[in-house]
Amino acid sequence: METQRVATTTVLGRAPASRLGQFSWALFDWANQPYFTLILTFIFAPYFTSVVVGDPVRGQALWGYTLGIAGVAIALLSPVLGSIADAWGPRKPWTLGLQVILIASSAALWLARPGDPAVIAPILVAVTLASVGAEFSIVFNNTMLPSLVAAERLGRLSGYAWGLGYAGGLVALLVLLFAFNLPAEPLFGLDRGAHEHDRIVGPFTAIWLALFVLPMLLFTPDVPRSGRPIAVAVREGLHELRRTVGRLPHYRNFGRYLIAYMLYIDGLSAVFAFAGIYANGIFGWTTTQLGILGIILTAFAGLGAVVGGQIDDRLGSKRTVMIGVLGVALGLLGTLSIAVPVPGSGQGSILFLFDAVAPRPGDGLFSTLAERIFLVFAIVMGLSAGPMQAASRTLIARLVPSANVGQFYGMFTLSGKATAFVAPLVIAAVTAATGSQRWGIAAILVFLAVGFVLLRGVREERTER
Repeated sequence: METQRVATTTVLGRAPASRLGQFSWALFDWANQPYFTLILTFIFAPYFTSVVVGDPVRGQALWGYTLGIAGVAIALLSPVLGSIADAWGPRKPWTLGLQVILIASSAALWLARPGDPAVIAPILVAVTLASVGAEFSIVFNNTMLPSLVAAERLGRLSGYAWGLGYAGGLVALLVLLFAFNLPAEPLFGLDRGAHEHDRIVGPFTAIWLALFVLPMLLFTPDVPRSGRPIAVAVREGLHELRRTVGRLPHYRNFGRYLIAYMLYIDGLSAVFAFAGIYANGIFGWTTTQLGILGIILTAFAGLGAVVGGQIDDRLGSKRTVMIGVLGVALGLLGTLSIAVPVPGSGQGSILFLFDAVAPRPGDGLFSTLAERIFLVFAIVMGLSAGPMQAASRTLIARLVPSANVGQFYGMFTLSGKATAFVAPLVIAAVTAATGSQRWGIAAILVFLAVGFVLLRGVREERTER
């Protein structure tokens, strides 16, 4: 990988990062995405809710409460950490410490033995810590984006990073399936009876993280130190955060975007967090089928992110996000239109109108029309999710003052997590009250719709101090 400078223009008073530095920054998404793909969505979450807990409805509720608690912690502390980072300078030391927490917590998921109620609470604690470590480290990685490339290339680098992240999730999922799930004898002689082929996802993710986060730590240029001792930086960072909060009326356009983002990204996060659980509940899909669902969603999300980066730099970040929100809502509504009773018996419906037969044991992978149409709508959600996420990150860089980028990215994460506990809690509460996974997931549409309406009023222009 060559290390020549990609441009002679300056970025925040410095030369742009080398190609190696930019690639290493993007590789951070490759390193972290498997945690979200394998653990929070397609492999560990369905295994935990259906096998460890033993009841998909109760398991979905517990999972929702856990993600909600993690969301509260992330929402409260993200802007604080971002402000401290602005005052101190370097982002990498924070990222390293948070990645250690994520790696250790992921490895601990190996202990999620089936038939042992005593492991449920410790596993939920580990998931909470892992989620906090993942999201906080993403805050610090995001704040480095504006210092790496010129403004006219922000969309492409952000989209490339999201695409690379989804590719990482896809490759990790394929490796996991072909090494531990599809073979008659899993690698390393793992015991299927003890669900070791499912539990290995935790240690596997930990090793992946440890390996692929290193290039960013080694080759991406960090923000220079401010020269302040850490204690002074903490005080000044908190003071600047209070000052910015007091001046939020001045950043009215930015504030409107934060509220819009808060809602639509929580809807998207809930879609990914509960997609595997929902598919498992309505179709009774195996780990292999859930893995294929993950491959489809991840592959098309990655493709959408890369293409969306090009669209972002041409049409603007706001329009790109709006297209993505509409696509996700359409795909989600399509999946909700499919109603299937207990696998092996009865009739269901497709598009709320047409009869559909439920899958039967022994029919093979995705043998029914209902399952195949579900996958089509999953593709729509994947294609839309990639540009929606990548352009959201870019839009912040286009709106906020460059001197306070860490603080504003912290507030960006705050807005993404301030109601992150609400969406899972609403899903959990509706699921528990109705006894229906379908009604619980339907609540996500409200978050997407309100976020879209608010986003329409955002102006894509920078507000300086």
